[in-house]
Amino acid sequence: MTSPMPEHFSELPLSPVMQRALAQVGWSKPSPIQARVIPHALEGYDILGQARTGTGKTASFAIPILEQLDPLRIHPLPQALVLVPTRELAHQVHGEFVKLAEGCPTEIVEVAGGKHMQKQLKALGHGVQVVVGTPGRVIDHIERGSLRLGGIWCVVLDEADRMLDIGFRPSIERILRRCPENRQTMLLSATLDERIRDLANRYLFEPVVIDCSDKDVSVETIEQRFISISKDRKQEVLFELLEREQPPQAIIFCRTKIGTAKLHRQLERYYVNRPERKVRVETIHGDMSQPQRDEVFKALRENKIDILVATDVVGRGIDVSSISHIINYDMPDECDDYVHRVGRTGRMGRSGIAFSFVGKDQGYLLTEIEQRINRMLEKDPLSEAVGKRRASPAASEGSASEVSGSRWIDSRTADGPTDRQPEPQSDLPFGTAPASRTLGRAKSRGSVRRR
Repeated sequence: MTSPMPEHFSELPLSPVMQRALAQVGWSKPSPIQARVIPHALEGYDILGQARTGTGKTASFAIPILEQLDPLRIHPLPQALVLVPTRELAHQVHGEFVKLAEGCPTEIVEVAGGKHMQKQLKALGHGVQVVVGTPGRVIDHIERGSLRLGGIWCVVLDEADRMLDIGFRPSIERILRRCPENRQTMLLSATLDERIRDLANRYLFEPVVIDCSDKDVSVETIEQRFISISKDRKQEVLFELLEREQPPQAIIFCRTKIGTAKLHRQLERYYVNRPERKVRVETIHGDMSQPQRDEVFKALRENKIDILVATDVVGRGIDVSSISHIINYDMPDECDDYVHRVGRTGRMGRSGIAFSFVGKDQGYLLTEIEQRINRMLEKDPLSEAVGKRRASPAASEGSASEVSGSRWIDSRTADGPTDRQPEPQSDLPFGTAPASRTLGRAKSRGSVRRR
């Protein structure tokens, strides 16, 4: 027997302090992932949750953790540990905890590479209740003795699939083995592939499995188009696209750091010569220092940037709800990277649009993406305009500006990619973690901190 989904936060068993904090940030209705995770998390169950980014995952685990923290005078060691894949996501999750902790003194520390180590050491030395960090820096603190995990009763693995993509699995397992066995573990991921299921089998005890993923990988609120184009026309067509769309706020994705910096300079020059259009252009890539990257993300959230040229450093885990347009200036090599790039728009139910520049030899990438998302991308009219400008007797036999080759024609049958569904993954059994594990300590303690 399943309980009905709560439609308002007031229907959840949350303390008056938390209800006031939620009202202060203007939240009245939980998202689907919040409505399903929070009740089980408050009961202390291990959770394996699937939901794409931008659906409110952070609050789904932050709220129950905050509701059950003991004061430092009672519990001087860290009580909850949240592991995330990137520095940017660590900063974002830390900020969400701070926002939701309003009204009740709470010590939350962010530990991530690129941040000042001495400040982290000082904060940990004064005592903390929640630690949010990247696996590498968390291990640094464990080895220094500045982070002791003996008091941890809750561990969260956020964006777990991304952490595995980066190669953090050995670090994650090393950290989990140092945490008390009798803990609550929540694993949240955009996908539940075999790697995630294996991790869940090893470290989660009889988890509640929650699937809030959409039937289609990319939500219906995101319109997705492609523009077939030759490499030498990309910059020209990009300027035409920006003039036509005049996006309120856009991210343009490039594959390399050098390409990102180059396109940023070209866009700056373009808009300098058009003073009637006050467009603010910025860039972000892996060669920038952490303070520089933090400054750019802050400006993006505050709507002080109109166009951001970026590598995949912002392809995952950055929740900026005002992004209206995504432009894949360079196609990603992996379908999942496409999904996460496009997921930067259409946040929290808003509409958005994504454009992908597809070269003459990249038809196979487009086909793979369509099969991945079970959806055909619409051909943008700019493709036709490019083809007409380049029309010639030679071009009529196979224009370089079009996605060409029989592979392209054959792969897009009348039925589209829907008749080529991927093989269903076998359902692996859950709950094979050590039998000595019990449900998290939260199950028997209620809202101790906020009663």
